[in-house]
Amino acid sequence: MATSKETAAFILRHLGDPERFSVRPMFGEFALYADGKPVGFICDDQLLLKIMPESAALKNQCEKAEVFPGSKDYYLVAEDMVTGFHRLPDLLLRMAEALPFPKRRAGKKRK
Repeated sequence: MATSKETAAFILRHLGDPERFSVRPMFGEFALYADGKPVGFICDDQLLLKIMPESAALKNQCEKAEVFPGSKDYYLVAEDMVTGFHRLPDLLLRMAEALPFPKRRAGKKRK
């Protein structure tokens, strides 16, 4: 089931600062970026965040779920946490600080 653009826009609206948070479409779903670094996914109209020391505050508040069958677990953030957990943007930015920038892909070589 693909995620709607409205769900991605809803989550971004609640995160606030559009210069720091963005989404990119991926296979009918969305990757969530904080300061240009991937911190989670929006899949099946649900927010899933990487499990890392910086996201430990979510441990007792969120279930764990797979992004797709066989993937590693992520924190499944309920909709009421997206709208009511006011520290969520700060948590995502702390996660981004700890992550490296994605590696750039090399361009196609010309023959």
